[in-house]
Amino acid sequence: MTVPDPTSSAAGAAPAHPLPTEAPDAPPGPIGNMVEGAYATVMARALPATDSNAAGEGDVLYSGQASHYARRVLQARPELAAVVADAARAPLTRTWMEARLQALHAPSADAEAAAAQALRRLRAEVMCVVIERDLRGLAPLGEITGAMTDLAELGIQFGLRVLGDDLAATYGRPTGAQSGEVQELVVVGMGKLGGRELNVSSDIDLIFLYDEDGDTQGGARSLSNHEYFIRVGRRLITLLSEVTADGYVFRVDMRLRPNGDAGPLVCSLGMLEEYLVVQGREWERYAWIKGRVVSALDTPHATRTAALLGRLTTPFVFRRYLDYGVIAAIRALHAQIRAEAAKRSGGLAGHGVNQRSFNIKLGRGGIREIEFMAQVFQLIRGGQDAALRVRPTLEVLDVAVARNLLPAGQAEQLADAYRFLRQLEHRLQYRDDAQTHHLPTSEDEQLAVARMMGYEDWPALVAQMNALMAPVAQQFEATFADPFSDPDAPQCEALWPEIVREGQGSRPTQDGPDETDPESSPCQRLQAAGFSDCTGLYDRLRAIATSVRYRALSESSRARFDQLVNRALDLANKQDDADSTIARFLDFLDAISRRASYLSLLSEYPQAMDRVAQTLHASRWAAAYLTRHPQLLDELLDSEALASAPDWPAFRARVAERLQVAHGQVEMQMDILRREHHAETFRILLQDLHGLLTVEQVADRLSDLADAMLEVTLGAVWAQLATRHAETPRFAVIAYGRLGGKELGYASDLDIIFLYDDDHERAPDVYAAYARRLITWLTSHTAAGMLFDVDMRLRPNGAAGLLVTSFDAFRRYQLREGDNTAWVWEHQALTRARWCAGDSAIGARFEALREEVLRQPRDAAALRDEIVQMRAKVAEGHPNPTPLFDLKHDRGGMVDIEFTVQYLVLLHSGAHPSLTGNKGNIALLRMAGELGLIDKTLAVAVGDAYRLFRARQHKLRLDGQDQARVPPASVADQTAQVQALWRAVFGE
Repeated sequence: MTVPDPTSSAAGAAPAHPLPTEAPDAPPGPIGNMVEGAYATVMARALPATDSNAAGEGDVLYSGQASHYARRVLQARPELAAVVADAARAPLTRTWMEARLQALHAPSADAEAAAAQALRRLRAEVMCVVIERDLRGLAPLGEITGAMTDLAELGIQFGLRVLGDDLAATYGRPTGAQSGEVQELVVVGMGKLGGRELNVSSDIDLIFLYDEDGDTQGGARSLSNHEYFIRVGRRLITLLSEVTADGYVFRVDMRLRPNGDAGPLVCSLGMLEEYLVVQGREWERYAWIKGRVVSALDTPHATRTAALLGRLTTPFVFRRYLDYGVIAAIRALHAQIRAEAAKRSGGLAGHGVNQRSFNIKLGRGGIREIEFMAQVFQLIRGGQDAALRVRPTLEVLDVAVARNLLPAGQAEQLADAYRFLRQLEHRLQYRDDAQTHHLPTSEDEQLAVARMMGYEDWPALVAQMNALMAPVAQQFEATFADPFSDPDAPQCEALWPEIVREGQGSRPTQDGPDETDPESSPCQRLQAAGFSDCTGLYDRLRAIATSVRYRALSESSRARFDQLVNRALDLANKQDDADSTIARFLDFLDAISRRASYLSLLSEYPQAMDRVAQTLHASRWAAAYLTRHPQLLDELLDSEALASAPDWPAFRARVAERLQVAHGQVEMQMDILRREHHAETFRILLQDLHGLLTVEQVADRLSDLADAMLEVTLGAVWAQLATRHAETPRFAVIAYGRLGGKELGYASDLDIIFLYDDDHERAPDVYAAYARRLITWLTSHTAAGMLFDVDMRLRPNGAAGLLVTSFDAFRRYQLREGDNTAWVWEHQALTRARWCAGDSAIGARFEALREEVLRQPRDAAALRDEIVQMRAKVAEGHPNPTPLFDLKHDRGGMVDIEFTVQYLVLLHSGAHPSLTGNKGNIALLRMAGELGLIDKTLAVAVGDAYRLFRARQHKLRLDGQDQARVPPASVADQTAQVQALWRAVFGE
């Protein structure tokens, strides 16, 4: 019988169960493109003619034409055609499956046999409907894999209920010895079942667990819980996988359980935990990424057990640090997989004989490589970013793009290839319900599969397959290539192994060479490589090679460490200060030597090692910062981020999201804040060291970063505060000093005060507790370091005052209303104050109050005397016993300029409101010159001097000097200009 074209008049009368011939929402990719045309017409022409339509009068079921399996099912159960035709009009749902299972399940004395038959018949119906909807272009990939996953979960849960009821009469129910609660078998779905990505003919990877030991109670006989659950597990496997006259439900694979086939079929959670801690292997981490409880979760005990399992497996899978060691592990695992696949298939260079047995799952550019590309992000970063712990592959790629871990274009290539290959996988499996990933060998099968994919012939399909898989293979090989396969060896490569061998026991004899003699071979080679202090360097290297720390390294870590020392010697000798660079390098490598992940990162990414060398060479402070916070190595991998300007709203949103995910885990939240702050600081530092930022831009970015960190910390701490009385605190942070003037440095502390404006009776106590908690979050040392040093002494009454001040009390204090009033120096400080975080309404009121205070009339002579006396006190507190000039505190330096600007602002803002703007000292000096308050030329000169002083101070701090002191002659012209302005303003 010729298959009629349902879109033509020749199709005859309307079928009894008409099916749609076009998809309202076509899935992406080639299938979607085909659906946009006459999909049904193409399919009718493409599929072979047959006399076994079995769809009823006028019905055309493409499942019966394209799939040998579906054809057999429809022939065996003719009534199924109407069911399939009706069901194919809408997406498959779990609700539909449950209704069909109830209709198919006939009560019987043999409950297990009745359940087995009902599940097998349901599986046949689901398969036919899935095939029908897929071939008509009605079902996107997610619907197909979701339907098969729902079927598997339904089968497991239904089977457990039937088996539990059947066993109860004999053995009762398993009961926990400690809790007395009824225990349940916890079935964990792994692999594609766990990720809700099950293919149509897949087996299901399961692990059977239970919570407590004990015995069954309430039956004629008693078993231990362990023995009981073994019986349940065995019968469940049989129920699902045994082949009967009705087929099977799912093949079951139990090899992912602890110890595989050699381990017990069922294990307790305690046994699983011990196994993962003691014996858990790297590949099992990959497997557990998708692990998910698929047995029923509708009881309190099951819910608690699932949560307990999550807490047990999460630390095993997702390390708290950035785990770059997984790259080498995946590389090794994939090499084994590819070697195995190569035994059974050739290349895919074209559509000739070599591709005949190609495996689209395990072959080059195949499904497994896409999955590995997604999993590597999860395994490296999932411990620090919970968003990456999602299970479906396509969702992981989306998160990777959102986190800027993967360019959107590359993610799109991977996703397109993944969808195409999964669709092709399904069509291969539709043919005979076989779990195959190999391309067909016969021409007839090739043509049938090509037509099912929407192509006119096999070469066209293979060409598209090649075009999609080639970028996958290229991305995979770029990600997992061995970085040390380069034949160009570093100049010093042979030196370090020689030193190690000597350190392991080879000593010079009395008549032999002295290895510490500059004329001996190692020292000569170090000197030839560009190191001046070759004896000192040799001694340092020898000390490392003989150290307990080095000898305690694992074999793999020691190999990586050796590679990095060789590379460090080679990179350092290219710098003009090779000795100081290698000294910093060795300090750095010593600090990270016990962290296998950091050694792996530098081993896997030579470009990161190059940037480490540049950073260590450029700045002693940067070297110390990186050594203290080696997790920042990760930042060296993103070249685009190192050159781009920060997006502060996006930064705050990202950090707030991560804090929300970790809500209730205070230590984790504090670590998130520190890691984010360190990372952003390091990005600014790297741009600074590369000359991309001016000193003013560095200060602006560091100040904006501090503002952002304060903002997100306020939200996180308030959410944790048990005594809070409102959803949103009416609380603000006011910045003074360097932060207030947006002149923050890398190591600056934060001068801040806290204000609130809230009439609630508990507000003072609540906000006091809030402020204390906030300071703790900002200043505590955790495993990730410290966030900020905080100085609260600028609050009203200083250290003797309240930690938090109501806005009204602060206003009265600043306006000198009452007995307790602000000092002149506090008004000086107010010239560089601003709202930086918290309630913006309080911030607006503060800015208005600040302007009001600064514009108050003041007596010039009294103000001058106050500021001169305060300047003298500051000078007394910062003596300089050296012949060098202190850029900040010596007369003619930065403090003189700052005090002069503050005096001008306090004295003249009443007449010139523009002076109240927090615009920085240089801008305010020039403004004062334009207004005629000081000599205009002198104002410009002093402003330039201030910029120079800041730049010199900044450079000295980066060089690791705590005191910014320089030869007086180098700044003589500038100090003279500053002193001239001081005399002109203060008359001294």
